[in-house]
Amino acid sequence: MKATLSRSVAGNTLWARQGMTFLLIGLSLVVTDWMVFVVLTAWGLNTPMANVTARFVGALMGFVANGRWTFSAHLSARRLARYLILWLFMTALSTGLVSTITIHSSLHGSWLAKLLIEATLAVVSFWISRRWVYRMP
Repeated sequence: MKATLSRSVAGNTLWARQGMTFLLIGLSLVVTDWMVFVVLTAWGLNTPMANVTARFVGALMGFVANGRWTFSAHLSARRLARYLILWLFMTALSTGLVSTITIHSSLHGSWLAKLLIEATLAVVSFWISRRWVYRMP
């Protein structure tokens, strides 16, 4: 009973530490992604291309930062392949939503909505990263 409780507490502590680290890294990634998106669209690049480019910049930083500091995982080719699959799925979802908002609202509306979209996707991404990309129990 005591060992089970101890493992449960340790598991909750690990989740909390990983969640906090993912949040801090994620905030910096979302801000970077958003700034690149705003600058590129302000310069006239279309919304889908600007979004994919911005997310790619964030992905370059995210794979290494979350792999090393959030999940303390060895960065392997297999994990990179899984990360790319997750990134492609999340990028398609993000780009579709941001583009739809641009069409039905405005470019400025998409700038604001992108922050909410990315924050929501980050929660999903944490769970998938933990369970599949970096394979944590």
